[in-house]
Amino acid sequence: MLYERPTDDSLYQALLDRDPAFDGRIFVAVRSTGIFCRLTCPARKPKRENCSFHESVSTCLQEGFRPCKRCHPLSAGGDPDPLIDQLLTALQADTSRLWREGDIARLGLDPSTVRRTFKRRFGMTFLEMARISRLRDSFQALSDGDRVIDAQQAAGFESASAFRQAFARLIGLKPSDFKADAMLKADWIDTPLGAMIAVSDASHLHLLEFVGRKALPTELRALFKATKGSLGFGSTAPTERIAQELEAYFSGKAAHFSTPLAYHGTPFTRAVWDALRQIPAGDTRTYGALAASLGKPDAVRAVARANGANQIAIVVPCHRILGADGSLTGYGGGLWRKQKLIELEQGYRSA
Repeated sequence: MLYERPTDDSLYQALLDRDPAFDGRIFVAVRSTGIFCRLTCPARKPKRENCSFHESVSTCLQEGFRPCKRCHPLSAGGDPDPLIDQLLTALQADTSRLWREGDIARLGLDPSTVRRTFKRRFGMTFLEMARISRLRDSFQALSDGDRVIDAQQAAGFESASAFRQAFARLIGLKPSDFKADAMLKADWIDTPLGAMIAVSDASHLHLLEFVGRKALPTELRALFKATKGSLGFGSTAPTERIAQELEAYFSGKAAHFSTPLAYHGTPFTRAVWDALRQIPAGDTRTYGALAASLGKPDAVRAVARANGANQIAIVVPCHRILGADGSLTGYGGGLWRKQKLIELEQGYRSA
């Protein structure tokens, strides 16, 4: 399951040397810019701590990085599917464009075929990919205190109503639903596995989810309702703390999270989440083993439901649960992320 390749330090040296040996096979994603490149890119070299390395264009796109306009990584290695290549190139040419199925049809492509192809390849449709790309900058603008109209323009929307609708589809709430003096604050955190949204109050983290997860809008609406609308944009001390701990986690420095958590669930659900946190990084369990550890060996289905209801990803490590046969099972953030998290944590096994 683990993919053997040169170390990241070796790949970073290859980036500095613009070594063509990895051209089309390895790509560098730069957290500080949100851009991914070929290792032969002529652009100014990023700092080592801002770089992560990936084996495919699709992984970079899934993690929320945009293709570089200098080295054109979408063409590197010759994408074998011309349909995907055509649409990704069009998206790169105009990231602010509001795509609809009619636009795809006018390119001579079948929307249903495009939908299936992108879903199979990237875990999201082309329209979802384009929407997330457009809304990323708007969320950050709102988090920085900008006006809604500024965020709308940052996302490339000419229509205020279209912006509100697109934002609500991704987040579950309209920009106007968020309040400046709210108890809970929502902020955007970039990680090597894609963007996440963190929601915290002054003392606890309430939610940490990957952008694009289907349950995210529902979870945010539930928090909004529970706080009677006291949800806003911005960062708090727990958000800043979890961002630092995630950076240490993904860099291989530490798999321990000490940010205080606020659970939203029944006593049984909370007990399951606590049990998940007792699984050491690098280890996995089955639903049956987790149920047995709680003294409820017949509650496998209830444990599975509680596992799926987790809304604090990575910190409450529901990704460490496998099927009874050892296979990957459903993961709200996508099975490709679950695989990456399990592989990453192999490095913590002996730590």
